[in-house]
Amino acid sequence: MRTLYVRSYLYYKFLNSLFLGLSVGSIFVLYTPLKPSMFSIGGIFLALGMLVVAKFYDKIMNLSSFFYITLFVEFIVLGFVLVFLILNYSYMSALLVYLGYQLTFMFGSYLVRMETIALGRTQLISFADIMKQKGYLVGLVLSYLFYKTLSYLGVSDKQTQVYDLHIGLFVLEIVIIIFIFRSFSKNVS
Repeated sequence: MRTLYVRSYLYYKFLNSLFLGLSVGSIFVLYTPLKPSMFSIGGIFLALGMLVVAKFYDKIMNLSSFFYITLFVEFIVLGFVLVFLILNYSYMSALLVYLGYQLTFMFGSYLVRMETIALGRTQLISFADIMKQKGYLVGLVLSYLFYKTLSYLGVSDKQTQVYDLHIGLFVLEIVIIIFIFRSFSKNVS
């Protein structure tokens, strides 16, 4: 049986949204090699995947599954950041990053619903949403400052800027995974 440590979970939500805020602008550069039809195929894949996940709600609506699926999603994110850092800009890296995002989005509805169940109280759900918005806003501001600083330092190539950002995103994703482990504890009975 697992226990959710709310304080650590709220920090996880902040960091997770910080990642999103930092990375949101980079997808326009990362996805450049992909054809528009790929986004339609990805959308079909996403919708079908969400149907499959929803079909198993009766089996996965518990804290243990919530932990493992949250961890799985964050390891996928870590994986596609690493893929981008290794493969740099290529059709294959763009495709793998896009597929990775689609795979993580498949679990989005489940994670939101399970978070509501796990937190249980309206006040805690409110705190989680506030932490998400704070993280997102801080990420957006830091992203803006990061790009402006690089431009000021003479690094104006947007591909180089996005690559440099992903070095920091890789480190941040490791911290996020650590906070997942801190948020969920296995009770020894």
